[in-house]
Amino acid sequence: MNKLKISDTVHHLVGMLVAEDYAGLEAVSRGRRLTAEQLRQAVEEYGGDLRASGVAAKELRMPPESVFETFDEDNLWVIELASPRSWRVLVPLWTVEARRSDLTLEVDLTDTGGEQYDIEIHDLHVL
Repeated sequence: MNKLKISDTVHHLVGMLVAEDYAGLEAVSRGRRLTAEQLRQAVEEYGGDLRASGVAAKELRMPPESVFETFDEDNLWVIELASPRSWRVLVPLWTVEARRSDLTLEVDLTDTGGEQYDIEIHDLHVL
C-alpha cells in the first residue's frame, strides 16, 4: 500500500468535489455506482437550499492537509480477497461554515499500476 499515492488520489477527488466538478468525478470513476447527478444531489441535499430564507447553503471546502496524511485503520480498510489489491477509504468533508462536517466521501481504490488508483465512488453520505 502506497499511502502517498492514496493521499494524492483522494486529494484530487476531494478537490473535484469542492469545485463541483461532478462530471469529472463521474468520468474518473467511469460512472460506476454514482453518477454526476447523484453526486450533485447528495451535496445539495446535505447543504440544503436555504437561499430562499436568506441563509446560505453549506459550501464544501478543502479539508486541512492533515486529513490526507492520516489514513489508518479508522478510515482505510483492505477489501479482502480483492485482486488486484483494493482499499475502501472514508474521507471526512469540510464546509466553509461548519469546518469539519458529517458528510463523508466513501471511495474504493484499486491498484492497477498507474499514477493514481482506479476509483469507484462508493457513497457520499452523512455519517
